[in-house]
Amino acid sequence: MVIVTASTLQVPIEICATFAFALSGLIAGARKKMDAFGVFVVTGVAAFGGGTLRDVLLDRRPFFWVEHANWIWLMLVLCLFSMIFMRNQHIQFTERAIQIPDALGLGLYASLGTQIALGLHLPIIICTLMGVMTAVFGGVLRDIFCNEIPKAFNDHQPYAVIAFVGGLLVIALNELNLSQWICVFVPAGLISLLRILAIYLEWRLPSWKIESNQ
Repeated sequence: MVIVTASTLQVPIEICATFAFALSGLIAGARKKMDAFGVFVVTGVAAFGGGTLRDVLLDRRPFFWVEHANWIWLMLVLCLFSMIFMRNQHIQFTERAIQIPDALGLGLYASLGTQIALGLHLPIIICTLMGVMTAVFGGVLRDIFCNEIPKAFNDHQPYAVIAFVGGLLVIALNELNLSQWICVFVPAGLISLLRILAIYLEWRLPSWKIESNQ
């Protein structure tokens, strides 16, 4: 009988989250009409940025992408073949094409980051924030490298807030001593679903407005 633990789940979840964010970075770079090197860099920071920040803050070595260096080769191949395919098919991606894989990566990374921090017996608020940073930071770097204000900061749609709530759900399910699969995948699915609903239903958070007398 195979016992499913957080460490057992980490690699497959990290792979799925990494390539979801890699896809969002690839599309973002292609929409900005970057060359192959630019697309690869944007894809890399989107895919590895959040997990790297998590590993730095938790003092985890080696970094997850160093431990699994083959992922970098896979990402390079993904970039090259995708660029060739998109050019030959004359595909033009919309903003929403970035948001869907981004939502999937958000859910997976938020759950995984929270679960990893829980395994280190850190305070609840730290575990939750670690999940948020893991989920959000790659997208922030992607947008900065594309010369845009990060969407997590200015599109007024729930993003980090959803990751935070999902992180709390991860902790609550762990307190109930449920299966690790449930503790990770149920919150991940809920986070991704809520983010997609926020996009399609155009949910908005309150914005800070300053009245001008001029």
